[in-house]
Amino acid sequence: MKPIYKCGICGKYIEDSVHCGKPAILLLDARKRVLLSKLMSGLLRHYPWEAGLRITKDGWILIDELVKGIKEKWRNKELYQWVTREHIIAIALLDPKGRFEVKGNIIRARYGHSINVSIEYEVDNEVRILYHGTSKDRLLNILTEGIKPMKRKYVHLTIDYETAVETGKRHGPPVVLVVDVECLRRTGHKVYRASGKIFLTDYVPPKCLSVY
Repeated sequence: MKPIYKCGICGKYIEDSVHCGKPAILLLDARKRVLLSKLMSGLLRHYPWEAGLRITKDGWILIDELVKGIKEKWRNKELYQWVTREHIIAIALLDPKGRFEVKGNIIRARYGHSINVSIEYEVDNEVRILYHGTSKDRLLNILTEGIKPMKRKYVHLTIDYETAVETGKRHGPPVVLVVDVECLRRTGHKVYRASGKIFLTDYVPPKCLSVY
């Protein structure tokens, strides 16, 4: 990930070191951005209790409560004493996959939960092709059994090929699968738009898959 800057003229959070014709202020270097982004994803999606956080039934939490939990109750809190609400907001607004949503003083993860939250997503009836990144050692199993949500509530698909490649790299040499979305709809599996790049469904049957 790139560093995050703040424009000293307009106040916008950006990934470029110059904005409005002036040098911008460094807010987060790349290392801290990755560190905090991963922790935010974990706490908002999977284990909020490990930082003493209480997530609402639709996934929201006060930003100040998230900051406090990270700095006071997280097991590695000494690594995060620099965190402020501005860091949280900047990461959320610039996340390349649209993982987070900020509304006033509250924040939530848009998708990817293993905890029991209920978020209403827009049903998509337009997209025709989506991608799913995986590793070579999982390919045969997926082509036999389809793509399952596993520990998460939904299967994650993306409209962006490069995003699928990056996802596949997490698990080993990557393979990208092409999902025929019309096939999903015909077999009764709704497709939801979670962000600009990420779409969700409950299951992808093998017959709706091909290797890129």
